[in-house]
Amino acid sequence: MSAAASAPRANWDLELGAWQLDALLAGVITVLIGLGMILVTSASMSLADRDLGQPWFFAIRHAGAVGIGLGGGLLALLIPTQVWFRLSGMLLLLALLLLVLVLVPNVGHSVNGATRWLKVGLFTVQVSELARVCLIIYIASYSVRHREAMTQSFWGLAKPMLAVTIIAGLLLLQPDFGAAVVIVCTALALLFVGGARIRDFLALTVLAGAGLSLLAVTAPYRLKRLTGFLDPWADPYDSGFQLVQSLIAIGRGDWFGVGLGASVQKLFYLPEAHTDFVFAVLTEELGLLGALCVVGAFLVLVWRALRTAKRANAAQLPFQANLATGIGVWLGLQAFINIGVNAGLLPTKGLTLPLLSYGRTSVVVTLACLGLLLRIHHELVIAERSGRRRPARGRRRG
Repeated sequence: MSAAASAPRANWDLELGAWQLDALLAGVITVLIGLGMILVTSASMSLADRDLGQPWFFAIRHAGAVGIGLGGGLLALLIPTQVWFRLSGMLLLLALLLLVLVLVPNVGHSVNGATRWLKVGLFTVQVSELARVCLIIYIASYSVRHREAMTQSFWGLAKPMLAVTIIAGLLLLQPDFGAAVVIVCTALALLFVGGARIRDFLALTVLAGAGLSLLAVTAPYRLKRLTGFLDPWADPYDSGFQLVQSLIAIGRGDWFGVGLGASVQKLFYLPEAHTDFVFAVLTEELGLLGALCVVGAFLVLVWRALRTAKRANAAQLPFQANLATGIGVWLGLQAFINIGVNAGLLPTKGLTLPLLSYGRTSVVVTLACLGLLLRIHHELVIAERSGRRRPARGRRRG
């Protein structure tokens, strides 16, 4: 067999008509969607039956979000990435508008003291999810259009970080510290990959780390979370309650779990069992083996995103490479934080586990971004096969 014939198989490239598909990435996405449907149903039925008298309430709404997300992913697959390149500035303005709008009295929707949602007809939209994607697209575009400025001066890097700081500040007003952390870390990683000088990158990283640390220790409720996660057993019925119940669930799972649907902790012991702490329910029901499989699935997802970015960069598609990097870093970081919180390795944060937790905006936005990642793969395979080597259109100096 020739090397050309074996290359697509080695790269997991699958040709479906005119479309070039990353078969491994598509397979992992399918598995995570299916597992998410099962876990949300298992973790939410008792709660929905007790509070709403409808056991399938959250499962049906999650399935609807998956359907909308798949439609969004298909749309992203059909739209050329150059459209997002040209619209990046408008998307940044949209992110800022949404984050300001949610803070307007009688406009933003509050739950448990946090104002993070907008009511849009029958739907409730968490604006931080949309803002994150808009910011990733903007920074990916900025890194291409202003690469020379980023590599020559501190101010070339400071300009996009000003936008990141404003968005993070608006998130903290909601308050949503976890989303702010993810956005800042993702932006820094994307700017570093985009060509920032190491000394400038390190300076901004230190400033961002110091700022986030200061915010964490100066807010009493955040400080309580920080100290509570270090020793949850010191106050197992108050500040440590959620983490204690999560650790009990993980411990009960042992190697192979108690079986799907047989979790005890989800029966009114573990708060937010179908949202932030679905990984604990997963581990209780599927055991360490199931948990490791899920961690492996996310590692494969991030690996495929970064590999796509590497190939796009080699094909001289810098915007596509930056965008794939941003998506991979964001999903990997959010999964890492969520799993770390469930396992007691990190302070409690209100972040979902992508595709597995209940959270309709998160599911829709994640699937749309994965569709965009598949679109990037399609374009780079075409570029590789045609032998073209071209920079992203719209690139300018300064």
